[in-house]
Amino acid sequence: MGTGIGDDYDISRARYHRVIIMTDADVDGAHIRTLILTLFFRYMRPLIDEGYVYIAQPPLYRIKKGQAEHYVYSDRELNAKLKEIGDKGVNIQRYKGLGEMNPGQLWETTMNPETRTILQVTLEDAVAADEMFSVLMGDEVEPRKNFIMKNAKQVTNLDI
Repeated sequence: MGTGIGDDYDISRARYHRVIIMTDADVDGAHIRTLILTLFFRYMRPLIDEGYVYIAQPPLYRIKKGQAEHYVYSDRELNAKLKEIGDKGVNIQRYKGLGEMNPGQLWETTMNPETRTILQVTLEDAVAADEMFSVLMGDEVEPRKNFIMKNAKQVTNLDI
């Protein structure tokens, strides 16, 4: 980046004005994204304030029916697309990670500026990521326990 970090941080030295965080579309990728956003929030916050930080949106599924291909980004989108096109003769591929895509698929869905979806990170996004990091990884046990008790029944993807 060229900006330094912490007390030595100087945004005027930034060599790049767009940082795109690209992680897997699953829960592990979301965890990694939270860690990266927390790093930027705590040590390079002006990057977020100035609108330099973005999140790439890779698909979670590829649906192929005949010659048509559709990429969807959540289980809800998958179900909606299957209702729309029907589920007969459909091939569904769930991407466990970015490495499961071939280079053409990764370019088409996540890297090509003409077709990709990227979301600009706002200060509110970074604050939420920092708070989540503090709850899940912080020194305080009680907030983590409360979070787990509150959310345990909603878990649909648990990677053990």
